[in-house]
Amino acid sequence: MSHASGAGTTGVPFSRTSAARAGAADVRAAGEAGCPRAALVTGASSGIGAAVARRLSARGWRLVLNGRDEERLLRVAQAAPAAVFPADLTRPGAENRLTRFALEHAGRVDLLVAGAGIGWAGDFRTMPPSALEEVVETDLLATLRLVRQVLPHMVEAGSGRLVLIGSLAGTVGVRGEAVYSAAKAALGAFADALRYELRGSGVAVSLVVPGVVDTPFFERRGTPYRRGWPGPVPAERVADAVWSAVARGRDEVYVPGWLRVPARVRGAAPGLYRRLAAVFG
Repeated sequence: MSHASGAGTTGVPFSRTSAARAGAADVRAAGEAGCPRAALVTGASSGIGAAVARRLSARGWRLVLNGRDEERLLRVAQAAPAAVFPADLTRPGAENRLTRFALEHAGRVDLLVAGAGIGWAGDFRTMPPSALEEVVETDLLATLRLVRQVLPHMVEAGSGRLVLIGSLAGTVGVRGEAVYSAAKAALGAFADALRYELRGSGVAVSLVVPGVVDTPFFERRGTPYRRGWPGPVPAERVADAVWSAVARGRDEVYVPGWLRVPARVRGAAPGLYRRLAAVFG
């Protein structure tokens, strides 16, 4: 396991593991046959990011993990194993330092899973300006800045995949989560637009759209999830969806799959959707 803080790195290099045979053509590793693929995962200290790290490690990937909670991140990395870069990606220049660290330790980035995110729940009229800025910075701008740093290296290599973790809230809008919904909607639009831009480059873009996930997300936002339906799914289900996007080359994956139905109704018949949402919440 290798480790980095703001000033430098310590620790030992990656453990070498055999490469997984599974995987889409766009994330084939450069270099000699059998060299493990390399992935950078953000938000990896808990929840979805940690589950993704475990899944990729089991498939033989080399990992660079980022998260804000250093203690938890180190625990995830010990099980993976992985190199770690604890950092808040909303801080100026953090995305540059993380990208350099990943390239130094893995040699390349074949896959970026952008899983860092926070939430805030309540009436928009009561939302503190600082919370508004933090949600937009964390859930949208930090991811865009990191993609902007990693992407040129993928394009130069002629292969790679970006997996962005969206939310059903960004597809249909959720009452009491206006800014979170807006940030995730923007992330989804970014994924669509970037996918068109990258045609022919060998680099692909996937959007994973989970509904309610059983993670510390709700505890950290300060408001628990109280609805009886839909029930939360384990983070491992989202990790499965990420792997499906990578291995099968899927552009968009909903978790669970039936959530694409309200999303499609919202797109095809917005008036009907709004009436149903007003009744059922």
